[in-house]
Amino acid sequence: MADRLRAEGHEVAFVGTPDGLEARLAAEAGVVFFGVPARGFDRARPHTLVTSSLLMAGSTLRARRLIGSWRPDVVLGFGGYVSLPVGLAARTRRVPLVLHEQNSVPGLANRVLSRWAVSVGVTYEGSADHLRNPGRAVVTGNPVRGAVLEADRERGRRMLGLDPDAVVLLVFGGSRGARHLNDTFASLAPRLSTVAALQVVHVAGRIEAASVAERVASTVDGSWQGYNVLDYIDEMGDAIAAADLVVARAGATSIAEITTIGRASILVPYPYATDDHQTLNARAVAEAGGAVVVPDAALDDEAFVASVLELLEDEPRRTAMASSAASLGRRDADVRVAALAVAAGEEKR
Repeated sequence: MADRLRAEGHEVAFVGTPDGLEARLAAEAGVVFFGVPARGFDRARPHTLVTSSLLMAGSTLRARRLIGSWRPDVVLGFGGYVSLPVGLAARTRRVPLVLHEQNSVPGLANRVLSRWAVSVGVTYEGSADHLRNPGRAVVTGNPVRGAVLEADRERGRRMLGLDPDAVVLLVFGGSRGARHLNDTFASLAPRLSTVAALQVVHVAGRIEAASVAERVASTVDGSWQGYNVLDYIDEMGDAIAAADLVVARAGATSIAEITTIGRASILVPYPYATDDHQTLNARAVAEAGGAVVVPDAALDDEAFVASVLELLEDEPRRTAMASSAASLGRRDADVRVAALAVAAGEEKR
């Protein structure tokens, strides 16, 4: 979004937690960054509600001073704990607040702040029902990085050292991997080795990549070199574009990237996501025909193995699913969200 807004001639500053990944990413993108501490509470330890509330109160005062000195025309929030003090500060400073919700079920920060938001960009039409003012919701889609919009199948295959004519299965579970997915596919490797012309790219996360690679190597015939275990891929857009079938969790960013590029997928929602929102995210893609949804508890069932093998050998079905997935992807989501922010800023003037 920063790239989009700056391309339209606007000045952008990013507010995030000082020790979060966003501090590094903002610096790499050349975006001004301000750190504001924020932390949720642990429901298993009720006393943390007191400490997190005190932290939020202090951070709201800090954000209020920041807004007073920087004087933005609009504050654009994307949820998360840090959005709460910044959104509240915008409210007390009478700066227009615009929100964006990635998931089918809005998080706590966006649900609270939506009562004061001028407008809320949503990815899923149904999520508006969870907001305080549903009439202010606008379906914008979920913005993705420019590198995802420009993702290329051939470039991705060259990057990953894949055969141009292979059937490619991409497995990933978020930036840190997913243990259950890792265990399942490490066990499944011998059966995958029987699929003709198959190459697997398994992004297992930095902690487990080495052990997953060892398990795979110990269970498959050494003559098969089609299973590649990686810890992380910077250019996930090109990796998704290189694939014929994707198996992934159902987080908002993963779904946005898969649908924007248009690939068939098997989505395995993270079972402990707040309000089970990943299941609702995944169902939206499945109902459009772009994905198969498999509960995490069913990963070890033979039915899951069968569905993977069937899809790998059914190119017409994969093609139809990819087309359905692409119909959900909104490649201009960044333009739509930027338009909401700009309109709110101009209204203030």
